[in-house]
Amino acid sequence: MHRSLFYILTAILVTFTMSTSVPAQDKLETTLPAFDGPPAPMPPEVIARDEAGRVTVRAVKIQTPLNIDGRLDEEVYTRIPSMSGFIQNEPLEGAPASEKTEVWVFYDDDHFYVTCRCWETHPERMVANEMRRDNINIVWNDQFAFSIDTFYDRRNNSFFEIGAAGGRIDGQITNERQVSLDWNPVWDPKVGRFDGGWTVEAAVPFKSLRYKPGREQVWGFQARRMSKWRNEFSFLVPVPASVGSMGHMRTSMFGTLVGLEVPDGTGNIEIKPYVIADLTTNQTTSPRISNEISSDIGLDVKYGITQSITADITVNTDFAQVEADQQQINLTRFSLFFPEKREFFLENSGTFSFGGAGGSFSNNNTPILFYSRKIGLSNGREVPIQAGGRITGRLGRFTLGLLNVQANKDPELGVKRTNFSVIRLKTDILRKSSVGLIFTGRSIAQSGVGSNEAYGIDGNFSFFDDLAINTYWARTKTEGLNAEDDSYRAQLDYTGDLYGVQIEHLKVGAAFNPEIGFARRRDIRKNYGQVRFSPRPASSKLVRKYSWIGSIEYIENVAGQLETRNLNGEFEVAFNNSDRFLISYIDTYEFLPRPFLIATDVTLPVGAYSFKSGQVNYEFGSQRNPSGHVSAEYGSFFNGHKTTLAASQGRFNLSSQISIEPSVSVNWIDLEQGSFITRLITTRATYTVTPLMFMSVLLQYNSGTNSVATNARLRWEYQPGSELFIVYNEQRDTLKRNFPEIENRALIVKINKLFRF
Repeated sequence: MHRSLFYILTAILVTFTMSTSVPAQDKLETTLPAFDGPPAPMPPEVIARDEAGRVTVRAVKIQTPLNIDGRLDEEVYTRIPSMSGFIQNEPLEGAPASEKTEVWVFYDDDHFYVTCRCWETHPERMVANEMRRDNINIVWNDQFAFSIDTFYDRRNNSFFEIGAAGGRIDGQITNERQVSLDWNPVWDPKVGRFDGGWTVEAAVPFKSLRYKPGREQVWGFQARRMSKWRNEFSFLVPVPASVGSMGHMRTSMFGTLVGLEVPDGTGNIEIKPYVIADLTTNQTTSPRISNEISSDIGLDVKYGITQSITADITVNTDFAQVEADQQQINLTRFSLFFPEKREFFLENSGTFSFGGAGGSFSNNNTPILFYSRKIGLSNGREVPIQAGGRITGRLGRFTLGLLNVQANKDPELGVKRTNFSVIRLKTDILRKSSVGLIFTGRSIAQSGVGSNEAYGIDGNFSFFDDLAINTYWARTKTEGLNAEDDSYRAQLDYTGDLYGVQIEHLKVGAAFNPEIGFARRRDIRKNYGQVRFSPRPASSKLVRKYSWIGSIEYIENVAGQLETRNLNGEFEVAFNNSDRFLISYIDTYEFLPRPFLIATDVTLPVGAYSFKSGQVNYEFGSQRNPSGHVSAEYGSFFNGHKTTLAASQGRFNLSSQISIEPSVSVNWIDLEQGSFITRLITTRATYTVTPLMFMSVLLQYNSGTNSVATNARLRWEYQPGSELFIVYNEQRDTLKRNFPEIENRALIVKINKLFRF
């Protein structure tokens, strides 16, 4: 048996053994723990504030479940007072909100309810144009959000956002920094309108949440109102301006929620079987496939081991409903990073983050020790997953994550049957810091010889409100690689409103090879520094904030030779209407240790290159129609010149239900070795029938891969947690003589059904 599989099975056994003591612990918890806040409000009051700005709120138990229709017409709204007194953090920190927001927190035996009435003097100016679930554009609508820290650890939370058009976002925050928008619990929000504004009613089943053992609970709680046409953010519990709209991330600043009595979550079971059928054509395989019909079935199971520990099992896993990757143009010699989109790997993904990387990770140089796209994918093609299991949750101050997945062989791709395993353990220390361990292993290395393992220790330390230190040390073991196989990082990050400072030192050894991870560059020692000065003009009706930013990145190989140096200067203006203007200057030195094929028939030789460029950007606020981001860049590039024009994140709202989102990027590059042009054009059209049903089409043209791709999807959540997907994918090669002949295509129908016990 592969050693990593033995480790994970042992850890699972320990988890189950420890969980057997939980019921006895429940019986001992007869009193509420101490909490950070003013004394609990006495009935009929539901909120208490103190001079330090701390808040304690009281949840009220109701005997009759709310009718979730967004109307707020039940008798309980006249009998129970609301919570109000929201405080701005933007644009006027500490000032009362421009409009009144009333909030109620209720619960019954099965549901946790949060409802609100958002008063609005100019409802005709509200931004309400996005209904799709988990679409980032909901962030740019008028909206109401609430966050709950169900373990009252003052560092992690679950958040729920509801836009004025009915769209919803749900997600999880880990250590106040890592954000996962891909947690998709079953919950039911509805919005409504009245003469003076709009309303929200939301019901979250206790079965969708995880919390400490014990019937009587203390949670953390925060509520936020965004008035987008004013570009104003306000919170029930005040947060500083430096946080901006992300107050739901600062769990340590939440108020305290008391009065809850919750059901025992042990033994909750969710079973979600699926059936799928597809019609496939593929001209790139041997033999070729033409209109081949196939079908399959699979199963996902979720089991509540305890109130705070959950097991997930997947059998014959299928990800056909996932939207296609957004394509990118790569003008560097390093691999691009693409985010994970598969639901099984996304839920509780923050548990497995390591060393401050992951989550919102972009194409920088900090390695990720666990990158789930290495499981079930090879060279961009899917490898069948036979089965997988995951256990995640909390045991006191410990956060636990266990993952084991068995992937099948694929002779066409040269992939052998492989077992993947991950063990992650973290413990809370100090006020909002943590230290942890991680182990990852694959039974067959990518080379097909031997296994691959990685292990490390990390620490995330947070001090005051704006100072954080991230650090880790890690090592990998791969047969046949004998150079330095370790990596370490130390990063200091201060994010004050007026000033910001970031300092980082990173080393990645030449043989550091986390094969269930992602390492963009190896054999480097990186030093990085950034300073920011962001004053707010005292009396400007036009400008909210200026920012001057300067940074230097200095990267040597482990032998001490300089490979990369970037000097960057930026000036940004944030306007009160949410528009932004940015101008930047970049001075780059790049040493190529080997020839670099930058485009077809264009290869840059070994050598040192110095080049400089300037860039101008303007972002039109999301309340505009159309909105988006435009940029222009010009300067030297290696031994020639580059001109770039781009328009991204564009959005045209044809109605509150129909939108078009175009993006285009064109590079004109003239080098001594040759000239070429890159073009990347994408367009997404979406028709949202209801908040639970939408149809979208994503069209992409990439001159770098000579391809035109189409991804069309219909998603209908016909019952809470149960979905129907109809997906059409096709790919065309633009270099074929008889273009537009299809290279491959597939029509897929998938339906699943959620059963909860």
